[in-house]
Amino acid sequence: MKTYMAKPAEVEHKWYVIDASGQTLGRISSEVASILRGKHKPTYTPHVDTGDFVIVINAEQVKLTGDKLNQKMYRYHTGYPGGLKEMDYKTLLQKRPEKAIETAVKGMLPHNKLGNKMYKKLKVYRGSEHPHQAQKPEVRELRG
Repeated sequence: MKTYMAKPAEVEHKWYVIDASGQTLGRISSEVASILRGKHKPTYTPHVDTGDFVIVINAEQVKLTGDKLNQKMYRYHTGYPGGLKEMDYKTLLQKRPEKAIETAVKGMLPHNKLGNKMYKKLKVYRGSEHPHQAQKPEVRELRG
């Protein structure tokens, strides 16, 4: 029996909407990363982008457990000497709640060109409105 390998031309990409309100950041991020990679499909092939598009709405209502809201830090470097910037997640969720989900999901995807291609299929929005109605996205409930 031969192993099935998906070809990029054969892959169908669907659109899913996930509501982040009341969900934990890590759990929602791992589920989104799995959908972006295509691991929920029987045709999953590691070297082909078999994943689907994901729209995350209500990003401002995502939860963090424990005291992570004050202790967890979002860090990035500008590239200049002394350019390390830090922000706690409480401030990040007030200023740019989309960035919290995007950063968490990006860390769970492969760190190569294929991972960058998968990451571009993620759309995160602060409120419950999104401009992707024409793609007819399906509502996806999280596991567990």
